[in-house]
Amino acid sequence: MGSCRALLRGWRWLGSPGPAALHPRRVSSRPSHGPGHPRGFRPDRVAVVTKTTRYEFEQQRYRYAGLSEDELRELLALKGSSYNGLLQRHNIHSENVAHVVESLRSEGIDVRVVKRRDYDEKTVRWADAIISAGGDGTMLLAASKVLDKFKPVIGVNTDPERSEGHLCLPVRYTHSFPEALHKLYRGEFRWQWRQRIRLFLEGTGINLTPVDLHEQQLSLEQHSKAHSAGGQQEQTSATISGPHLLPIRALNEVFIGESLSSRASYYEISVDDGPWEKQKSSGLNVCTGTGSKAWSYNINKMAPQSTEEILNIVKCRKIANLTVDGDVIERVTNEYNDSLIFSPEEQRMFFSVREPIANRVFSSSRQRGFTSKVCVRSRCWDACMVVDGGTSFEFNDGAIVTISMDGEDALCTVLLDE
Repeated sequence: MGSCRALLRGWRWLGSPGPAALHPRRVSSRPSHGPGHPRGFRPDRVAVVTKTTRYEFEQQRYRYAGLSEDELRELLALKGSSYNGLLQRHNIHSENVAHVVESLRSEGIDVRVVKRRDYDEKTVRWADAIISAGGDGTMLLAASKVLDKFKPVIGVNTDPERSEGHLCLPVRYTHSFPEALHKLYRGEFRWQWRQRIRLFLEGTGINLTPVDLHEQQLSLEQHSKAHSAGGQQEQTSATISGPHLLPIRALNEVFIGESLSSRASYYEISVDDGPWEKQKSSGLNVCTGTGSKAWSYNINKMAPQSTEEILNIVKCRKIANLTVDGDVIERVTNEYNDSLIFSPEEQRMFFSVREPIANRVFSSSRQRGFTSKVCVRSRCWDACMVVDGGTSFEFNDGAIVTISMDGEDALCTVLLDE
């Protein structure tokens, strides 16, 4: 009830005052809002989380080295980067952020703009809703700190020409954000609860202090040092006897593997409480329905060339009487690739073993598949468990993680029509 009361304090609900209009929980887990529906909402306080543009990143990095703006321009030119181009993209992003902020404030909404590096749990607690202003990476960061199922997170793509923005509102609302706001007020949207992954960590050699990769361009050596520096703060927690729930949820995926990509990752894995299996591979990816269109999809997708070669083998071996032409190749390829994608609202995960090594010692009985639970015990030397490509936990020999889902971890988002 505490969460419900907090939500009611934070939103001014519009339309019919009946019980179903009070908060998102009363809408079914398969939200059915449509045009003209009376359930709308208006936030009192909104935190706008903005990305760090490439121009800002380069400027900050070299400003510390004492470079002037002209020297930065020359250095970028030597690297084959356009100073003017980076500045132009930065200005486009900044103008679109200003448009979102001005639109909110003109509606009497209290707005707090924070850079990614300043975004923290205190900001999340203050806000009734979070708006990520950037691309999918900014949306993943904004979502990572929101553990309240009833606090909406909305993404706005501030540079649609350079960013796909799968997790953001349709591109048209980047330049017409007031229209999106009024649709929210009128209830012309539907809630979508994107299921997320939770992680229980235990074992030996544990370091609970994560390294934030969102704001850092780290070399392998720097990445290892960052983990070591964090480990000095966590010496008392070097061994965890019982499962410890990490205070972060994965919206896209969890990846486990050696930091040096050319080194094979050695671990033991149990899928859905099945027998433990020793594996060596290029790493393990476990994704949600949201993440099934991202890294997981690209790990497993079939290329038309591969489809054609397999069908020709079937035809030549007379295993089946096939006509192999462009239409057949396209249909088979698309059907297989489409099978890898599932709804963000489904409470299940998809695991992928990347390039498994198979010999008399190591095997991979299942290279990929749907699952509700995955347990991994590390036998690695310098490995990490990376959440949504932005938060890295040390995951070396003796560390154990249980990867699962719980409906209470779902992220509240909204869907607007194109």
